Amino acid sequence: MRIILCLLSVLPMMVMAQKKNEPFQLHIHRASSPVKIDGVMDEQAWQDAEMATDFHMILPMDTSYAKVRTDVRMTYDDQHIYLLVVNYNGVPGPYMVESLRRDFAFLKNDNFLLFMDPFDDQTNGYSFGANAAGAQWDGIMYDGGKVDLSWDNKWSSVVKNYPDKWIFEAVIPFKTIRYKKGISKWGINFGRNDLKTTEKSSWAPVPRQFPSASLAYTGVLVWDVPPPDPGPNISVIPYLLGGVNKDYQAGKPEKYRGDAGVDAKIAVTSSLNLDLTINPDFSQVDVDKQVTNLDRFELFFPEKRQFFLENGDQFTNFGYTNIRPFFSRRIGLGVPILFGARLSGKLNRNWRLGLMNMQTDAESSLGLPSQNFTVAALQRRVFARSNVGLLFINKESLNYNPDKITDKPVYSRYNRNFGMEYNLASSNNFWTGKALLLKSASPGKSGHDWVHAANLQYTSRTWNISWQHEYVGRNYNAEVGYVPRQGYIKLLPQITHLFFPKTGAVLSHGPQVQLTNFYDEHMNRTDNELLLSYGIIFRKRNTLTIWSTNSYVRLLQPFDPTNTGKDSLATGTKHSWNTVGVDYVSKPQSLFTYSFSGRYGGYYADGTRLTLGGELGYRFQPYVSIAMSTTYNDIRLPQPWGRNAFLLVGPRLDVTMTNTLFFTGFMQYNEQLKNMNLNTRFQWRYRPASDLFVVYTDNYLPAPLAIKTRALVIKLVYWLNI
Repeated sequence: MRIILCLLSVLPMMVMAQKKNEPFQLHIHRASSPVKIDGVMDEQAWQDAEMATDFHMILPMDTSYAKVRTDVRMTYDDQHIYLLVVNYNGVPGPYMVESLRRDFAFLKNDNFLLFMDPFDDQTNGYSFGANAAGAQWDGIMYDGGKVDLSWDNKWSSVVKNYPDKWIFEAVIPFKTIRYKKGISKWGINFGRNDLKTTEKSSWAPVPRQFPSASLAYTGVLVWDVPPPDPGPNISVIPYLLGGVNKDYQAGKPEKYRGDAGVDAKIAVTSSLNLDLTINPDFSQVDVDKQVTNLDRFELFFPEKRQFFLENGDQFTNFGYTNIRPFFSRRIGLGVPILFGARLSGKLNRNWRLGLMNMQTDAESSLGLPSQNFTVAALQRRVFARSNVGLLFINKESLNYNPDKITDKPVYSRYNRNFGMEYNLASSNNFWTGKALLLKSASPGKSGHDWVHAANLQYTSRTWNISWQHEYVGRNYNAEVGYVPRQGYIKLLPQITHLFFPKTGAVLSHGPQVQLTNFYDEHMNRTDNELLLSYGIIFRKRNTLTIWSTNSYVRLLQPFDPTNTGKDSLATGTKHSWNTVGVDYVSKPQSLFTYSFSGRYGGYYADGTRLTLGGELGYRFQPYVSIAMSTTYNDIRLPQPWGRNAFLLVGPRLDVTMTNTLFFTGFMQYNEQLKNMNLNTRFQWRYRPASDLFVVYTDNYLPAPLAIKTRALVIKLVYWLNI
């Protein structure tokens, strides 16, 4: 109740709030001549276009103009938006990039990014950009400043390097983005990262505690007339696939595979999109990065399948990190998806809609019936940047009667979730928060099937203060979600303070205190952890954090502290220990980069745990990047567990021959799972948004080295505009 009162107390600040950077306006006019995308500013259209310059520094400090000059021009014609950016060198020397791979890491590349908010709602939008070698970046923006890089669409760009500058020129079809007809003012901002000078800057000023993508701080793109209607917008994306796989461990013969499917994108309106898929395939998706599992609860692995990621933030961002009523990896992993549809986008400036329906096939070997999944989300903007959202999720097993099942696993006939949340975001982004209410419905479960949670966070230049509490009932059931723990109450206060030296190698430093408390539904303590840490950010952008924790756990169910199946600690046993740790990440400007983490302290049953981890990387820019990640755990416990050592090693090779031709090789050795995995992927983007993939996968028994499974897939994707 206190959190709700706090949320209500800050509402008046937002009701009358004005857009922060309204005075920053760039006027865009129709092109006075044809524009050729070649990185050369020789067209009359660019001479006539208005220029945005005099960028503002974000890092190292946000109190002055940027030292590195950036000039931006924009124009348009009936079908396209054109962008030309002149990025001047701050100091002599070569540019710094990771590779030519698209959707690069912003802080590890010299780059320029455009942030575009066509509805000027300061919450949703699009981002386009490139690094200094020409690798493209594109994503859909949500939640006021986050960028989903899984979004992939048709647009073109060229980067050309000169002795004193690099020029980025791009063309974005109106059909690629969604916007409401008749609106002549869009939110807009431009971000620049220059690693040689360690300067991050933006055209419209953004406080240093926020990302340059923060839509609360966009300026205004003023059209001379409202943007043209993009007209009919239908894309058909078929694929063809062939492959072979063999299970050596089971002694089975090769199994050949041929498949085909199609996706379609249909613009219902200029701001509302319908996505359809028939027999989708995701064999080209990156493999999960493995971890050593020492957790009592289910681990979280992110979704990587593009259909579920695109425009999916209304579904996936509902809830909290460990309270996700919808988690798309519950759909179709290991089970064929027959077809699906998603309707998503803006109804107008204030209303946003998301509908999705997916149908999976039955899997007789598992006794799994054919299932249908429906998700519906409706969001209403309130005040300056806040919103209220509703969510409904339904999972239905078709033609299935679990009462007649005797020899196979039993699945539920249905599972439903109903949710409502209020997302708070003040006009200046200093105050953010969320209040959440969820209810589940499943056969045989009633009572204590609610969730309510809330958080409030204040973020200024020197302070970050937050409070969060959660209640999850013991019968709450989200079968299409990720809620690894039920029957608890959680309290989580946190405070961080930063100091900013005026001179020296340190940019900022400061302490953090965080207390995590878990209770059962009767407020009996079950877990708590006190974290004390001190973080240092250097001007070269390397970071150092030193921390310590005090932990207490009362087990609510049997638990094997090694997760190897040896034995389990009994329910009700109590365990407490202290841990110290250190984390360091090197500066991103170097060709050779590295990170290190270490922790040592107690563990369950009065044992000890030593964890050492790190990553080494070297790049032959912009074509080759080599990385090696390692984690080593040494756990010492009384018998029957004794000493257990787990090594996890993951070398990775990325070769980007051009910005359309890529090769990735990734090997993972997991001692805990007794498995070695090799995954290689070749990708050729032979035209915008159209690809050829060749994916090869091996799984080995590490000792003696013996093949378990092997697979090869060739997939061709073609994007056709109708």
